Amino acid sequence: MSVSDTIWPTAPLDAVEAAFAALSGEPAPLSIDLDVVGPVDGLPAGVVALPALREWLLANPRAYCARDAVWRELIRRARLDGPQWVIAAAGMAMPALRRYARRLSDGYRDDPDDIGAEILAGFLAALRDHVDVASRAPYASLCRAGWRAGYALRQQAREYLTVEDVERVTGPRTPRVPYGHPDVLVRRAVRLGILDADDEQAYIDVRLGRRAMDPIAARMGISTDALRMRLGRIDTRLAEALASGILTGAVSPQAAEALAARAERRASLRAASRRRLPTTTSTAAA
Repeated sequence: MSVSDTIWPTAPLDAVEAAFAALSGEPAPLSIDLDVVGPVDGLPAGVVALPALREWLLANPRAYCARDAVWRELIRRARLDGPQWVIAAAGMAMPALRRYARRLSDGYRDDPDDIGAEILAGFLAALRDHVDVASRAPYASLCRAGWRAGYALRQQAREYLTVEDVERVTGPRTPRVPYGHPDVLVRRAVRLGILDADDEQAYIDVRLGRRAMDPIAARMGISTDALRMRLGRIDTRLAEALASGILTGAVSPQAAEALAARAERRASLRAASRRRLPTTTSTAAA
């Protein structure tokens, strides 16, 4: 069965399951070479089609290391290798997502497909942006994100109250001025040379937006580990600047000059590293 021949269900979770079945069918089922993922104790060897791999994971719920290794690979592919792997990841998690949808839909007065849609949206947002593949139990983090999204919709429906006359509502309705927003401090850190301009967007995306590092590192042309270490060093510099009052107060000419010199030194080291890279590559190739 091809994707174009599939009759798509209207329920979101059913539609994902149908897409997963289409991608996993013959003659070219979506598969993972587990020899690349491993070696992990208990994990099957060789190329395994995703439906068979899902069944193996369901039949071995205590194979924690194997499950973590498989899901790190699934998350990496979903972020870097195209939308078919996004569907694959959602399909691999479908037993858990359906279980959450059944629990949260029990007694729900509105369309239960809305619960399924929210669970799926929460799962996909975490898959795309939020789960760190280097952390333990990435699959559990994805599933928790789906559960929280569905639970939030259920709570919203329970807590919704109609206000007949908004003009009679007591209490302040004027929003507070967003003093001290983190992105303002990040922009000031760039101006002072604490944070390099090339790293500003990556820092905002990862630290403030809680987006995944893998696609951001790929766009920057560096490894995920390199980006993680770079952001860690930025965290240290920002913490020191906050503790000393540089980010929140006036900066003396001497301090500004010292920060600029450090930024220039970092830029020189980074440029020198880039210049060495072609030489290293050509030497390895030789």
